[in-house]
Amino acid sequence: MDKYIAQTSRGLADVLEKELQSLGLKVLSKSSIGVEFEADVAGCYKANLHLRTATRVLKPILEFKANSNDALYHGVRKHDFTQYIGPKDTLAIDSTVRDSYFKDQRFVTLKAKDAIVDQFREKFDERPDIDSDNPDLLVMIRIVEDTVSVALDTSGEPLTRRGYRKEQGEAPLREHLAAGLLSLAGWNEDIPLVDPMCGSGTILIEAAMMARKIAPGSFKNKFGFQRLKDFNPDVWETVLSDAMTAETEQPLKIFGSDRDGKVIRVAEANARRAGVDDTIKFERAYVDAIVPPPELEGKKGILIVNPPYGERLGVDEELKDVYRDFAFGLKQNFKGWTMWMISGNDELTGALKLKATRKIQVFNGNIDCRFLEYKIN
Repeated sequence: MDKYIAQTSRGLADVLEKELQSLGLKVLSKSSIGVEFEADVAGCYKANLHLRTATRVLKPILEFKANSNDALYHGVRKHDFTQYIGPKDTLAIDSTVRDSYFKDQRFVTLKAKDAIVDQFREKFDERPDIDSDNPDLLVMIRIVEDTVSVALDTSGEPLTRRGYRKEQGEAPLREHLAAGLLSLAGWNEDIPLVDPMCGSGTILIEAAMMARKIAPGSFKNKFGFQRLKDFNPDVWETVLSDAMTAETEQPLKIFGSDRDGKVIRVAEANARRAGVDDTIKFERAYVDAIVPPPELEGKKGILIVNPPYGERLGVDEELKDVYRDFAFGLKQNFKGWTMWMISGNDELTGALKLKATRKIQVFNGNIDCRFLEYKIN
């Protein structure tokens, strides 16, 4: 068994921990942005394929102390990187530093690159090329004070990029965050779901994929682990086949609307690419005129919404009116429902004139947000 670290955004570590446990993987520890777990190679493949709230899965390989340039170089070089890729493959290094002797992460990247390629020169008399965009091997280096931690990326392109979203609205949620919000809201496939500001449809598409047990990684062309020398195609085929077999059909209980007809067409196209267009119903509607879909007559459910925060254009009365109109529509037509809103602006949520019953801190990129629960009475 090896140790791995599944990374995520701040606010989603608890959800990610539960995901790992549901996959039968043993959780070892948890931080604000990641969960360490234990797995064999099949578990690594399964985590990359199935995790909805992770952004990457890393495999730690090395940890040492360094307070000088030579110590960094020799610390990296003592590990055999030729076991992962060949001299004709490509390499990239991603470095971060904090409270360290090393002030410039670019220097750390350069020094580590020298240590690794010198190994290949010595052994093969040639070296891998550097490819920052699409490398065969991505080495992640993190230095905090004098501790250097080195890990291999097993994911390749970040897991949050599912591949179904070719077009998007002005400020879309990243896919892993949308999946995390659904889990934080306690949503499951038996609960009717409405997103009245659906934009390019990310929340609803992630919900439909959850309901139908579609593995989020099933859209990716290639994972990082598939480029490494120890990749086992037979194990991967078994993991992938099991995921495909687990997929199910799901009755229509997911609905989205937006005032922009062009954005609705984008959402529909994204849903088709994700294979869930028959699970979601989209329509054009303004928030002050929203009503529960006819299919949900007499039923109560959850609304989840990611409204504009005003972070790009600022807060004005017109934007506050959107929130006021939305609250009016909720009070008139959604009594007994629960509404969850991700907000990056207290002034705007104040315009709702509703009292939040729960507040959960999450981060939408670098924006410190609150995921707010409201009971519509």
